[in-house]
Amino acid sequence: MSLRIIFMGTPEFSVPTLRLLVDAGHRIVAVYTQPPRPGGRRGLDLQKSPVHQAAELLGLPVFTPVNFKDPEERERFRGLKADVGVVVAYGLLLPEAILNGTRDGCYNGHASLLPRWRGAAPIQRAIMAGDTKTGMMVMKMDKGLDTGAVALTREVEIGPNMTAGELHDRLMHVGAKAMAEAMVKLEMNDLPLTPQPEEGVLYAAKIDKAETRIDFSRNAGDVHNHIRGLAPFPGAWFELEVGGKPERVKVLASELAEGQGAAGQLLTDDLVVACGSGAVRLTRLQKAGGKPLAAADFLRGTPLAAGTRLS
Repeated sequence: MSLRIIFMGTPEFSVPTLRLLVDAGHRIVAVYTQPPRPGGRRGLDLQKSPVHQAAELLGLPVFTPVNFKDPEERERFRGLKADVGVVVAYGLLLPEAILNGTRDGCYNGHASLLPRWRGAAPIQRAIMAGDTKTGMMVMKMDKGLDTGAVALTREVEIGPNMTAGELHDRLMHVGAKAMAEAMVKLEMNDLPLTPQPEEGVLYAAKIDKAETRIDFSRNAGDVHNHIRGLAPFPGAWFELEVGGKPERVKVLASELAEGQGAAGQLLTDDLVVACGSGAVRLTRLQKAGGKPLAAADFLRGTPLAAGTRLS
């Protein structure tokens, strides 16, 4: 037995789920993904999404609508006569006509422990808030924002120095296995649905560039969580004066350290920085246009002595 599945996803995060569903023997009748976007070194080339590229390698039909407002687009979706839609980081809001356009509706793989961190950036927000666990949930979609009933949950620990990039990669594979398991249960008519609790709702707003600058006046725990929650992208940053000019430096990893001092001041020659209370050690950095470097390698090219002020 196998299901007729419409798969909807866009970034690399979605690809393992698509591949696992194919490997499980399901028939992927169509793949929906975001349209090609300008890319390349000068932004002149149209680049297909990771899901688009993976689908073509698998020989699957691909559709890239800008939205589902067009009645013909909705009719094409219904005409595929799919059993279920599987949605993982697609990036488009789905109208009810699409949510109800398959026999069993649409199921979403969401990277949080709902109802905590509904919305666009659950991985980053969980780390920035200092959460010690998160997970992947398979949820039956409704017209609300991540409000649907939960079918399956897999919890994942968040280590004290884990970055958003590391958590992303872990959840990517946990989520693929969870969705594959959910589809087996759905096929067997054994996929129970549990409504989300009304308490504990938090929204994971999209990361704004205005919040990426490091504020060393905050306590060390908050600074550390801010850094790792934005690593590797878009990256938390500070400014450093080099040759009389301010230069932006991203911090891609850090750890809590001992020490007290004026916020933003280097306390040692190996990048221990004072915060509003406590201190953090910067362990991986990247100058604008440069490569990510371990702290020791960064300091060989840009020596910084204790007492230097980071802003």
